[in-house]
Amino acid sequence: VQLQASGGGLVQAGGSLRLSCVVSGRSFSGYTIAWFRQAPGKERAFVAAVRWSAGPMYYVDSVKGRFTISKDNAKNTVYLQMNSLKPEDTAVYYCAAGNAITSATVRPQSYAYWGQGTLVTVSS
Repeated sequence: VQLQASGGGLVQAGGSLRLSCVVSGRSFSGYTIAWFRQAPGKERAFVAAVRWSAGPMYYVDSVKGRFTISKDNAKNTVYLQMNSLKPEDTAVYYCAAGNAITSATVRPQSYAYWGQGTLVTVSS
């Protein structure tokens, strides 16, 4: 499975960005696709996730109401719409795929495949 993330950039606080993650390769219909982020000097942290086949979306509390994860099955793409961005959202954002379910959804170790990361910088 290969993942290609894009859409990062520089935005002012309060602005919006949409990240895209194109998924390709072997069958991934049973996988969870997630977004993680890693700020300078910090560990990689869970942001949002969705099961490719069906199911609920998961979000970390700090982005609920601001970020929306969605997918386009026809384009094999998962999106992360980020609104009302804050300086603390600044990080490299990664998309990942794996057999993560329930409480394991938020753990980076649950994901076997990772994209290359895209930098999001939010200025104050």
